[in-house]
Amino acid sequence: MTLRKRAFGLSIGVVMGLSFLFLTWFLLWRNSPGEIMSKFSSVFYGYSYSWVGGIVGFIWGLVVGFVLGVLIAWFYDIFSKMLYKEK
Repeated sequence: MTLRKRAFGLSIGVVMGLSFLFLTWFLLWRNSPGEIMSKFSSVFYGYSYSWVGGIVGFIWGLVVGFVLGVLIAWFYDIFSKMLYKEK
């Protein structure tokens, strides 16, 4: 069985993007200082611990998650073919 790379990448990207968005907004709503989330601004260009920064974090999470998902599915297919050769 092979994984569909784009579908898997998109699903991982959406989950990662929504995680950034909702975690940022939840912490802002709770009036948290956001010390940990603010550290992502050094990695993701344009991200800040703010309401708009949550949307930027969603976009970055979508892109990074998509790439990671495609890579995971690609490696899965390679290892699956190596380990479970059909006779």
